[in-house]
Amino acid sequence: MKLGKLDQRIRIEVSQMAQDPNYGTPVAAWVPFATVWAQVQDVLPSKAESQTSGMRVASRPARIRTRYLVGVTTGMRVVQLSRGNRVLQIVSGPAELGRKEGLEFMAEEYSTDGQAS
Repeated sequence: MKLGKLDQRIRIEVSQMAQDPNYGTPVAAWVPFATVWAQVQDVLPSKAESQTSGMRVASRPARIRTRYLVGVTTGMRVVQLSRGNRVLQIVSGPAELGRKEGLEFMAEEYSTDGQAS
C-alpha cells in the first residue's frame, strides 16, 4: 500500500458489555480497539437509499482501507476522526490486501429519517 493514500485518521471501536453499578443491568459501551491512518472513500449515492418495512432508510456507505490489522470484525465500528467524528458500522469484510499488507472493508453510516447524517 502507498502511504500517501492513507490520509484519514480513524478509530476502530469494539462493543464491550459492562454492568450498571446502580441497577445491575448490562450496559454496552464502545471502547477503542485501534487508531490508524486509512483511506476512506464514499460510495456513489446512486444505491444508498432503500425501504425497510415502509420506513425510508438512507445509508452512506464507504470503502475503508488500512494497513494490515489483526482482529477487525463486522461487530466493530469506525469513527472517522478527520471528518467530525463520523460514526460508521462495519458491514462487510475485512478482506486482506496483498500478503498482509492491508485490509479493506465496507462500512455504513445510517439515518432513518431519509437524510444521511
